[in-house]
Amino acid sequence: EYKSYLSFSMVSLGGISIGSKMSDSKYFNTQKKGEIYELKNELNSDKKEKKKEAVKKVIASMTVGKDVSGLFTDVTMCMQTDNLELKKLVYLYLINYAKTQPDLAILAVNTFVKDCEDPNPLIRALAVRTMGCIRVEKITEYLCEPLRKCLKDDDPYVRKTAAVCVAKLHDISAARVEDQGFLETLGELLCDSNPMVVANAVAAITEILDTNPNAAKQVKIDTPTVNKLLTALNECTEWGQIFILDSLNNYNPRDEKESISICERITPRLAHANAAVVLSAVKVLMKLMDQIANVEFVQMLQKKLAPPLVTLLSAEAEIQYVALRNINLIVQKRPDILKHEIKAFFVKYNDPIYVKLEKLDIMIRLSAQANINQVLAELKEYATEVDVDFVRKAVRAIGRCAIKVEPSAERCVQTLLELIQTKVNYVVQEAIVVIKDIFRKYPNKYECIISTLCENLDSLDEPEARAAMIWIVGEYAERIDNADEILQSFLDGFHDENTQVQLQLLTAIVKLFLKKPQETQELVQKVLSLATQDSDNPDLRDRGYIYWRLLSTDPAAAKEVVLAEKPLISEETDLIEPTLLDELVGHISSLASVYHRPPSAFVEGRVPVRKIAINRNVESDDTHEIEDEHVYADGEDAAAQIPPDTIGGGENLLIGDLLSLDYPAPTPATQPVTNTMNQPVADLLGDIFSDMSVQPQTSAPAAATAGGLGGGFDLFSLGMGGYTNHVAPHQTMLDPANAKGLEVTATFVRRNNAIFMDMNISNRAMANMGGFAIQFNKNSFGITPGSALNVQSPITPGTTASVSLPLVTTGAVMKMNPLNRVQIAMKNDIDVFYFDCIVPAYVLFKAEGCMERNQFPSTWREIPDDKEQKYQLAINNKTQAQIEGILKANNVFVVATRQSNEGESLIYISLMFTNNILVLGELKLRSGLPSIEVSLKTHAMDVIPEVYNSLRTLLES
Repeated sequence: EYKSYLSFSMVSLGGISIGSKMSDSKYFNTQKKGEIYELKNELNSDKKEKKKEAVKKVIASMTVGKDVSGLFTDVTMCMQTDNLELKKLVYLYLINYAKTQPDLAILAVNTFVKDCEDPNPLIRALAVRTMGCIRVEKITEYLCEPLRKCLKDDDPYVRKTAAVCVAKLHDISAARVEDQGFLETLGELLCDSNPMVVANAVAAITEILDTNPNAAKQVKIDTPTVNKLLTALNECTEWGQIFILDSLNNYNPRDEKESISICERITPRLAHANAAVVLSAVKVLMKLMDQIANVEFVQMLQKKLAPPLVTLLSAEAEIQYVALRNINLIVQKRPDILKHEIKAFFVKYNDPIYVKLEKLDIMIRLSAQANINQVLAELKEYATEVDVDFVRKAVRAIGRCAIKVEPSAERCVQTLLELIQTKVNYVVQEAIVVIKDIFRKYPNKYECIISTLCENLDSLDEPEARAAMIWIVGEYAERIDNADEILQSFLDGFHDENTQVQLQLLTAIVKLFLKKPQETQELVQKVLSLATQDSDNPDLRDRGYIYWRLLSTDPAAAKEVVLAEKPLISEETDLIEPTLLDELVGHISSLASVYHRPPSAFVEGRVPVRKIAINRNVESDDTHEIEDEHVYADGEDAAAQIPPDTIGGGENLLIGDLLSLDYPAPTPATQPVTNTMNQPVADLLGDIFSDMSVQPQTSAPAAATAGGLGGGFDLFSLGMGGYTNHVAPHQTMLDPANAKGLEVTATFVRRNNAIFMDMNISNRAMANMGGFAIQFNKNSFGITPGSALNVQSPITPGTTASVSLPLVTTGAVMKMNPLNRVQIAMKNDIDVFYFDCIVPAYVLFKAEGCMERNQFPSTWREIPDDKEQKYQLAINNKTQAQIEGILKANNVFVVATRQSNEGESLIYISLMFTNNILVLGELKLRSGLPSIEVSLKTHAMDVIPEVYNSLRTLLES
């Protein structure tokens, strides 16, 4: 923020009239031919007024985007002037063009150095500020000495400007700042007599410490320094107060007495008119309260915190929202602060939806037995509003009240039943979802309302509501006479249901079967068949196999597992994890408190306030289309969504959603279970599986019966979610008509990360064939046989021998056209035969091609844009999960995924050929479209067509 009011701009130049008067519009309307030539003449004029007018025209041209860098020398000559306005204009020009003209910019150094010793403090400050803004290494070499003098200048305006300049210099050359001792000088400025100098010194130190934590060793903030900061706090501007409060937040008092003293001196800031100052003061007080054992003093502070927080809610909607997001954290940390102020969070009719939703969330957090009647009355009113999203949240809030405040549960259930009677579709569905949670919290207490819920089955069309109703039917199947009919009605459209509904339906029917085995044998057999044979969802198949295995081996164990007593759901399932909450409270009044994400999630190089182990390997935002991490908000309100989601418990906090597709190796069963498929199963199951004992391996359940479902079957031996290496059909390599009766068909395949050429060698001649050998010519990837061709000889007439020839890529290399063309010679005891074949590029993708997520953006940027090609690719209605599974199975690795602002699903991939050629790619999927856009990028452009052909083969098959 400190840069915002100290940096150069057309507004902050003070005294420059460009754009501020109607008469100045003439500078922007010149359309003369040879304008640069005329400006050059005017800049070299002897008349001061004419020269100033010319510089104004130059600045105007620069402002509207015209290139006036050719006048650099002429404008620089105008620096030698006593006119402050003209000097400011010239300095502004230098800042803009010094980067493109570094050799000429060095000519201005003498003037800068001279101006740093000018009697006018405004000129001294202007000179050192300009030198700091010119990011040219040659000029920064000359900046150190003038900067050192300005840091000790008699005028506070010069000192405060120089303090900020140290931070700018540190950004250019951190080593130079440390070597010149500027950090120690900044530390001395913390004790300056002028409050604005102190504020700017604090701002500069904060900026430096954010990028270089090691600098803290050279800037010591001790008790005397803190006292100086607290003294300056009362006299500096609101922005200065914010900087000082933020620095105090990083200070750890020596003891409780010092903590109380600091709190007493900060408390008056709570009455400040600026909301940012108020929240910064709240942040410091929240931290210090944790270090104070005096209960009475803490209670007194909590009482003082409530009014300013409530006052923030009277501001405009945007400030209200920021305040509410911060209050949400405060309430989670210390609910007692606002426990008597719940009415302040009642929703107003004209509140924007994002404010309404935040207020609703805080209301629930503050709800208690003392105020629950007020809260429920409000929520019931909200449930009749016209805003659908708000109504849904209100209905869910009623359920949360029932779970949080047990004495109110009965009244909450009654309120939900009244809302169900309204027959408003979305209200009914939300009510059923929250009633399921109430059943979990209070089992066997409110089951009398199930009949009312069942009356609304036909109106349920949302997956979550349908899944909730199915859970209720399955959980209380013994109390519902027609439970089997209800579940059968859902089962009729099983394949059209959402995955969430399918999983719940599978579990509910198994529960029903265990409770009523004689009546539901056919139903459970049908759902297990649908889940395992006809589904391509790995989660559903796995659960189906687990149930199948349990039911077929040990029904008693199945009953213990499936019908086990459920743990009660917690009162607050959406509370932020305590360690993260402590960190976020330390960032109150910043974006972190609005996003409810630590700064390391969206600011590269940000150091957490609290010492928590957080990996800050977050890429820069200018990466090729990975710049938004709004891809990824998980359950946050739309207004608070940010880019990427937390993966791995805070290790990589992303702009997008990182998928880990590394499947563990199958774990062999250490003690095979005896096959019980063909033996009588316990009477609970009867003989419902008797007709499925042993079948050809053409279906999923049958394939699972290698030794019976219960014996030797390992659910995790299914591989990568059902996806395997792609194997192309055999192609004819040698036609018997042209090869003296020898027919060879072959395909190339990768198995266990090795390449094989699978061949069928047939004898269509009248005599035996033997003595087979094979040789590969030089080719682009050095493909050559890894062993001799081992054919069982002789091959008698009319028979075929199958052989799998291992291949390696260590042979001689010669570029072919196309790249994956291979020339092969095959010899037998009759003759030598030659043929060409094309090796699919996907068998040449090696397992080491998986790139780390934090390496992807920089690697992508290193490859020039002209090395990128784009294609359209048909996907035959495949889902994103199917695409990712197919790619992973064929060594095309998914580095990251995210959602774009346009609603596209973006998949970032990497692969590597056996000769270490790396290819990066981006896949754009749009819902409802039969094709995707593929962007491929690599230094070796020749391989891109082969990569595209491979992707097409894999995804169109």
